[in-house]
Amino acid sequence: MRYRNLGSTGVLVSELCLGTMTFGDGWGIGGIDDNQADTIVGSVLDAGINFIDTADIYSNGVSEEILGRSLLIGNRRDRVVLATKAYAAMGTGRNDSGLSKYHLIRACEASLKRLGTDRIDLYQVHGYDPMTPIEEVVGALDHLVQSGKVLYVGLCNQAAWQIALAVKHAKFSGLAPFVSAQMYYSLLGRDLEHDIVPLCRHEGLAILPWSPLAGGFLTGKYRREQTDHPQGSRFSTSAFGQFPPVDLPAGYDVVESLVAQATRLGTTATTLALKWLIDKPGVTSVIMGVRKLEQLVANLAATELALSPEDHKSIDDLTAPKVMYPNWMIQFQGTRYGRI
Repeated sequence: MRYRNLGSTGVLVSELCLGTMTFGDGWGIGGIDDNQADTIVGSVLDAGINFIDTADIYSNGVSEEILGRSLLIGNRRDRVVLATKAYAAMGTGRNDSGLSKYHLIRACEASLKRLGTDRIDLYQVHGYDPMTPIEEVVGALDHLVQSGKVLYVGLCNQAAWQIALAVKHAKFSGLAPFVSAQMYYSLLGRDLEHDIVPLCRHEGLAILPWSPLAGGFLTGKYRREQTDHPQGSRFSTSAFGQFPPVDLPAGYDVVESLVAQATRLGTTATTLALKWLIDKPGVTSVIMGVRKLEQLVANLAATELALSPEDHKSIDDLTAPKVMYPNWMIQFQGTRYGRI
């Protein structure tokens, strides 16, 4: 297992992170109970993974509770960098969601209790709240850091301009800096390469991809000839249906090519898709969801797989995004006038 700095901090995290949306029975995604969670957490720790991510909304708090109980075993808590998130509604009140100082502080205290810990190592805002000024969000996060309840802060699922505003306000105000951006990123979801990846690399933010297998689509279990999603698969059980969204005709083409390349290299489509993402510029730790130990084995294999530059390019070319304006103009001018 290799380790990378969490953004511009001195904290080292494994290049794979255990995501725990599968803990608990919310949304029809996981159903992992305490015993299964103990086995999974123990296995990832034994494999050298030291980074675990959850959120208050996962199974409406149950994911945090199950994870918290599992981390009480032995000295597990002190072996992991523990991350959680807040934004979604955790009650029926008008202020039980969002990123107001009122909600964030209460949400953090509730997460601490559910997790059974005295600190959250990485506390992330789970989205963008148009009703709360950036200044209030950043100030609330700084308050949590100054109180010792949170060590580092990050953000998720935001546009490049929103990330830039938050990062710059924290920096220029001398408040707790953002160190990470948790974003959807996969071979079938590369929108963030246009602006978010360059921004994060420029600002020193760790990119933490979620759903690196596009909801399991890139495992190869979903094929063109099927009339229905495989029984028990995530797309068939999830309350969100096909999430994240996949362009099915194009997706099937990618999966067929990925499976063929994996066969040629003596590995699996899962391992190959994860390895491609682990090696992408700016990526720090890829968040993987696990329901079965055999899934963990395939994920871990990505950390040992070596790909040639030609293999990387072959996979990358499957879904290389079109360069959008003004990026193509920036490249044109830079090349023409010797600035690149």
